Amino acid sequence: MRKLLLILFLARAACAATTITLLHFSDYHSHALPFYSEDRPSQGGIARAIGYMKREHARGALVFSGGDMINKGSPAWSDKYQCAEWSWLDGVVDAMAFGNHDSDYGFGAYAKCGAALRYPVLSANTNGFQRYEVFTRHGIRIGVFAVAGPDFKSLVKTPELTFGDSISAAREVVRVLRDEEHVDYVISIGHEHTADDYALARAVPGIDLIFGTHSHEKHPFTRIDGTDTWFIAPYQYLTYISRVTLVFKGHKLAARHGELVPVDAKMHADPRVAMRVAAMERGLETDPQYASFFTTIGTLDHALSVDALAAKTLDAMRDAVHADVALSTTSSFRQPLPPGNVTLELLRAAMPYDNEIVVCEMNGEALQKLFDAVQRRKGTDSFCYIAAPPVIEAKKTYRVATTDYVARIAYRDAFACDAQKSGLHVRDELRKRL
Repeated sequence: MRKLLLILFLARAACAATTITLLHFSDYHSHALPFYSEDRPSQGGIARAIGYMKREHARGALVFSGGDMINKGSPAWSDKYQCAEWSWLDGVVDAMAFGNHDSDYGFGAYAKCGAALRYPVLSANTNGFQRYEVFTRHGIRIGVFAVAGPDFKSLVKTPELTFGDSISAAREVVRVLRDEEHVDYVISIGHEHTADDYALARAVPGIDLIFGTHSHEKHPFTRIDGTDTWFIAPYQYLTYISRVTLVFKGHKLAARHGELVPVDAKMHADPRVAMRVAAMERGLETDPQYASFFTTIGTLDHALSVDALAAKTLDAMRDAVHADVALSTTSSFRQPLPPGNVTLELLRAAMPYDNEIVVCEMNGEALQKLFDAVQRRKGTDSFCYIAAPPVIEAKKTYRVATTDYVARIAYRDAFACDAQKSGLHVRDELRKRL
């Protein structure tokens, strides 16, 4: 009789549903205070996000960071406080992916930040990093890993770090997680562009979920075509948190659901973190080194969307160097500008990179080939905004203005001319117009 009861108990337990909640955020870039985004004020805020994630973590959720927690040069918060918030997430975050900006202040600064953490920083194809971690919730084993994207070799100026092939590294990690660790579910938490994530899913079977990062893309919960891998991405700066709910029956996944949770005034902030942020912001704004960033440099009657900001900027670039054509990557423009007074810090948040304008001349045929190369990058971070005449004549010579990043890194092979530095900077030229 006891044996029969034991069999019935085990059978019932095998059929019982187990629910696991996963939370993920990425590309925070030191945006500690709420900001203007998607035509709405007061979005994001680290105190709100920590309050929400702390409550969910206490209920058993697994919480992951996709990396890029800092950003040298902008915002000013990052330069003054660097990784201060990383330790606030101890006891909340379970693992973090290494992002391309996380060593912006040098390897020594990164190592000091990382040494103070209790949660692991993962990167399967970066030397010196832990490749993966396994978490157990209610008997379900969850394998988590991260990779550095193919562009890290050009983006990360940290000589102590080397980056291997992301696909081969992921393939080996997934094999270990499946065959040796015997996990029930495999997750990638970052850090590469969406197009590279999709390529990874198609090249490496066995990844159940990819949390999108790096492209700053807002992407709903979607199955990647041709694979069994699901994908969701939370945009940028803690505007959203990705929330995925998994339902297991026994050790078999029975259901899944994903959504983006907005971080806004409806989300109850952690009071201790909120007080700390307010005090640190006062310290930042009164620091002589940064105080000028918070004075008004112009006024806008209405908001400038990211597209409108880019158009105005390209016009400023053309005029500054008397060019016929101007182009700059979409990644150069990160936020809209709100209506009202514009400070240098708001402008730096909208255009965080201090790009120099470079100029070269090329004929229409070469220019068209460059435009064709841009179109092939559509949907990626290196796709470009372009300001050009409506018709390109093959034999005509055009003066082209762009950024040093476009000419020398992103489209180096497509630039059929020797780009010359102008000594002018993109953000400064737009600032003059404001």
